[in-house]
Amino acid sequence: MNFKELLNNNKMKSLTTTQQADQLLLKIRLLTVFYIFSLFFWGITAFPLETEIRILSKILDISFEAPAEYYDGIKRWIATVANGLIDTNQHYPFLAYGFDWLAFSHLVIAVAFIGLYIKPVRNKWIVYFGMIACIGVVPLALICGGIRGIPLAWRLIDCSFCVFGMIPLILLHHYIKKLEVLIEYPTLKY
Repeated sequence: MNFKELLNNNKMKSLTTTQQADQLLLKIRLLTVFYIFSLFFWGITAFPLETEIRILSKILDISFEAPAEYYDGIKRWIATVANGLIDTNQHYPFLAYGFDWLAFSHLVIAVAFIGLYIKPVRNKWIVYFGMIACIGVVPLALICGGIRGIPLAWRLIDCSFCVFGMIPLILLHHYIKKLEVLIEYPTLKY
């Protein structure tokens, strides 16, 4: 056991059970609020995709007058996506409805995490649900992205959402398990 672990152990021993539970509950709630905000943010940003791609193209100095083949690397991919998105929205705007559902699903999942904020031990299943959803990103991005012709680098960026989404969920799981033991929460058979 290193010095930091020893110090933390001694701090926890000097606190009452109620104080320890309050500290864990605060950590759980702060992480949960962060996760809700993150899901809400990613959900909201799925609505104005064409506006966002136009802004990104302007920042990267990508002209809509030039074909995507004019650019190299990531600029070529962004130009291809921008042209496809703009063309699709002009000629087939109903396809953007799929992005609306994507945005809505993020918002609905964010709402589910409110239950975790209110009663974290009772609703720890929400953490498992989130973990399963994060893990599901990897095969979806790699398989469906490959079928759709998405470059591997871009699919790996999509897979990174799994990693970054899992970090707070793993911490939440750890804190909830500690709180469960601390408050002697009864284990139910079903």
